[in-house]
This record gives sequence, structure tokens and C-alpha cells, in this order.
Amino acid sequence: MTSPFHIAVVGSGPAGFYAAEALLRSGVPIAVDMFERLPVPHGLVRFGVAPDHPKLKLVSITFDKIAAQPGFRFVGGVGVGEDVGIDELRAAYDGVVLATGADLSRPLGIPGENLPGCYHAGDFVAWYNGRPDSRELPFDLAHEVAVVIGHGNVALDVARILSKTADELRQTDIATHALEMLAESRVREVHVIGRGGPLQAKFGAKELRDFLNLSQCDPWIDPNDIAGVPQTSGDPEQDDRQALFRAFAEQAPAKPRRCIFRFGLAPVSIGGQSCVESISCRQSAKTVEPIQCGAIFSSIGRRTAPLAGVPYDEERGLHANIDGRVVDGERLVRGLYVCGWSKRGPSGTIGTNRACGMATAEAVVADLATGVPPRSDRPDALMMRLRQRGQRLVSYQDWTAIDAAEKRRGQLQGRPREKFVSVPDMIAALEATS
Repeated sequence: MTSPFHIAVVGSGPAGFYAAEALLRSGVPIAVDMFERLPVPHGLVRFGVAPDHPKLKLVSITFDKIAAQPGFRFVGGVGVGEDVGIDELRAAYDGVVLATGADLSRPLGIPGENLPGCYHAGDFVAWYNGRPDSRELPFDLAHEVAVVIGHGNVALDVARILSKTADELRQTDIATHALEMLAESRVREVHVIGRGGPLQAKFGAKELRDFLNLSQCDPWIDPNDIAGVPQTSGDPEQDDRQALFRAFAEQAPAKPRRCIFRFGLAPVSIGGQSCVESISCRQSAKTVEPIQCGAIFSSIGRRTAPLAGVPYDEERGLHANIDGRVVDGERLVRGLYVCGWSKRGPSGTIGTNRACGMATAEAVVADLATGVPPRSDRPDALMMRLRQRGQRLVSYQDWTAIDAAEKRRGQLQGRPREKFVSVPDMIAALEATS
């Protein structure tokens, strides 16, 4: 076999792993190095999937199998754009695939959104899932009413976590600091609001159904908000969603907590002197009575963080690309690719990212077949330089040691794992096993 092509994948979430898998199974001799800023992989699965949805995290077993394939190397603890520049990376590889996700929350663009007590839902998700750069975020849950803005599944996750008791969360892998604060939470009423009507909501039916099983919280909808909505549409998912809305509207709330779903409300301003005290919305061109609240979580979309040396599409909020090939204006940037949310925006499921990663891998393989210019550097030389700069390179075997240590910690508490939530603690756990 001829010397393999070398491809770098930046990001270790689902799209990155699926792109790596497709490259390794392409029939072309390809080696893949996967770069990850943190010592731990799996991206969205570890830091985005709600802790009370453990079945969604089982996909990590698939990632372990991909990582075990010949030609795969995990390079954890190296931030592209921080510890190594994109140009230095491109010089060492025949192609670079960016799978960097969508880490930036979109602003509301209304007065008052910078008041203490107004948060981005994505930051709250990262906080309760133990992402190291989010563990010190100052969430104040000492208020009885919270508002979640958005009608997608991230908004549902936030509302559900706020509505659950500590006992319901205790058997999950939620970060310990989050569990302790949620145990002291005074939130008893959550309003989930959005501009669209019931038919425009993007909630998954399965995720909505979870609200019927909360031990201390009733979901509720004003029957007037769904009056006139047809019971059947020909779309099974839509029909299931509307059936659940009707179930919410028909029950009489009896539990000590409530989660209220509201429609047709467009936020126009957030009120308060030194912190959030209320949110005002417009409904059918009329301003309705403000919702008095002490915390607001905005879930209205996300953007990919720009990366120095990579063209950026400001309008779409992602790396500029055409079908996965990065472009600068109308010019293709040879050898630079993108997949996942940083390719198409934050939409779809983990399964959607599989098809997306595979499509980008096909583009890489097609371009390799046309010939690639000689590289001015080598991957192994790059690894040596990174070590000389003081970088602690974390392998996938190293990650399995961290993973095992987290599971042992969790077992002592009857939980699936207790996550390390700082990079030094991750490295210390690794070194304790070596």
C-alpha cells in the first residue's frame, strides 16, 4: 500500500467522528488525526445531551469503535486556533475537516438582555453538563418564576431540568456543582414562550412526553392557545405533538410546580433595575401583560465561532462553504472542509450529523483523487513541536482512563459517572493511572 494520505479532523463531536469513520472506510489509504481542545472527546454527546437522556449517549460506543480503527489518532488537549494555527495544520495534512459545532448563542437584540439574570440556554446546558469553561457561570435560581425563550428541544431540556427535583436528577451524570445548586432552586413555575403558534413549534414529541412523567411538575397550556388547531395533518410527528399539547391543556395542574407552554409571544424588552424582574412580549401586534420573573434563558439559535484563517459567512453564522468545501467568496479553498453544525447550522439530530459527516468525507476523497500538492510539513513533526511547546497531548487510550475514573467516582454514589469538570482534574486523574 502506498503511503497514506493524512487528514486532520478538528472537533470530536458526532459529525467529526462520522466524517473520520467515512474517511477510514473509503477504500483510500487515509490516516486521520482528530484534534480536540479538551482532554475528553464526544462534544455534543458529553456536553449537550441532557443528563436525563442517557440512551442518547450510547452513541459514544460507536465512537469508541471508530477510534479503534487502524489509522485513527486522537489528539486531545490541543485547541486549533489557540495552540496550533489553521495554516500550520494545513501545512502538515492533505486536508483539514472542521467539525467545530456552533458554540456562540444568538442575542435577543432587545433592551435589557444584558441584565443579570438573563442567560443563554446553551451556557446553562454546558454548565449542568460539566463543560470546564462553564462551571463557574453565575446562575441565580433563587426566584420562583423563570422564562425560557424558544420552541426547540434545547428550550425543552432547559425547562425540564429546571422543573425536575434533585431526586429525579441524582441518578444521572449531571455535574455535581449543578445538582447541588438545582437542589436549592426556588423555581416553581417555568414559562416556555416563542413567537410561533402550536403548529410552528419544533419540539420533539418524545421530548414533550417527558413532561407528563415529572414527579413534582405539571405541564400546562391554556386551551385557548390551541383552539382551532387541526388534530391531524398527515405528519405523524406533528400529530403526536398536537395530541400532547391537548393533553397538557386538558389536565388540571395539581403538583407544586408548573411548566406553562405559551405561543405567539415575541419578546420586546426585559425589565429590571439591577437584575431581571420581568419580560414584555408582543402578541398579534399588541403588547401583553409582562411576565414577572427572576431568570430568563434564551434559546433562539446558535452560531459557529469564527476561526482565524477560515472564511466566515456572517449572515449564516458558520464557516463559509459550499456543500462542505470551504470557500472564500467564489473561490474554493483547496484542502479545507467543514461538516456538522459548522457546515449547515445547528439543526437536526445526532443521526443527521452522520449523513453530513459522510457527505463531507466523500468530497475529501473525491478531491484527493484529483491530486494534492506536496505537504511542507508532516503530522509527526507537528506533534513533536506541540510537545516542545509544553502541550500535554491526550490519546484516546488516555481518555479511556479518564472515562474509567469518572465511572468509578460515580459508582460510589450510585450514579453512572461523576464528571471531572476542570482540565487539571482530568489530567490528574490520567496521571494517577499511569
